[in-house]
Amino acid sequence: MNTITELGVAIPPFMPEKAHVMTITIEVPPGDAGAPPHRHSGPVFGYVLEGELIFELEGEPERVVTAGQAFWEPGGDVIHYQAANNSDEMPVRFVAVMVCVPGEPMLTLVEPDELSARRDRRAPRPANARF
Repeated sequence: MNTITELGVAIPPFMPEKAHVMTITIEVPPGDAGAPPHRHSGPVFGYVLEGELIFELEGEPERVVTAGQAFWEPGGDVIHYQAANNSDEMPVRFVAVMVCVPGEPMLTLVEPDELSARRDRRAPRPANARF
């Protein structure tokens, strides 16, 4: 008999019309900050395969997601500040399932002017923040 383990439940605020879904693996080298602040055109669901991921979305404090844990983000206008490696010794590897808007890039970098204009939406940074 199969064993099913629920890793997370999310109700995305929207699903893009005529969306397509992309499943990818991402490996972030030891000590690497990952992609700069960005956003996705639709919701993203992820699962950490190995290592520890520093994960931070606009309006939420950064948190560490470890191997065997799931995460998600709503996409759209929400800025994804961090998907960084929390270790200086081993890579972090995760699977991301992205719901994408047709004809739009799956990842768009946020310009410094916009980051500055929205700085009040970022949760306070911990004193020991790595990135």
